[in-house]
Amino acid sequence: MPDTFVHLVRHGQVLNPKRVLYGRLPGFNLSVRGRTQAELLARHFAAVPLAGVLSSPLERARQTAEPIAAPHGLEVATDVRLIEAGNLFEGAAGNVIWYLLRHPATWWKLRDPRGPSWGERNVDLAMRMQQAVEAVRERFAGGQVVLVSHQAPIWVCRLALERRSLGHWPNQRKCALGSVTTLVLDGDRLAGVRYAEPAAAALLGAGTDRAGA
Repeated sequence: MPDTFVHLVRHGQVLNPKRVLYGRLPGFNLSVRGRTQAELLARHFAAVPLAGVLSSPLERARQTAEPIAAPHGLEVATDVRLIEAGNLFEGAAGNVIWYLLRHPATWWKLRDPRGPSWGERNVDLAMRMQQAVEAVRERFAGGQVVLVSHQAPIWVCRLALERRSLGHWPNQRKCALGSVTTLVLDGDRLAGVRYAEPAAAALLGAGTDRAGA
């Protein structure tokens, strides 16, 4: 049986001029640069024989997935296990540090990055993401599939599969907007991980649109 390739794609840049930590909130769509990133990702995967494209249910993920799926004649399927991590700061606007200074009672939420204490536990995040990967590995065994998700789910999934500690600070993640983290699976064994940023050029000279999670 040939290897199975599961491409974990982080969505493109989001239009967010008010700098809201939007998390799972609805109504946050790709910016102009984010749509360009989606187009670059579509080109990146154009020659890849994709067997399926699945997406988080959030708008920004689906808007990234659709251009990838279209050239292959595929419909984007939604998998709720790919959704953004839950976050207790969801809805906070502006700089998070200033938010904390204005609301000192919320500091306790940052007490433990290993959990993390500010949202969905990494162990739960890893479990649901690994379940999503295992489901497509079984369904598309020996093929290639794209899963469009978000920074924290993709990074924690990678940490879990590489048997590394799940505890980390968000600025430690190697998972840029529009990036592709490819899992090479030999049966149920992780044979390798590849990382690429085929859509990075679209963010050059980014202005008021804020990159999101």
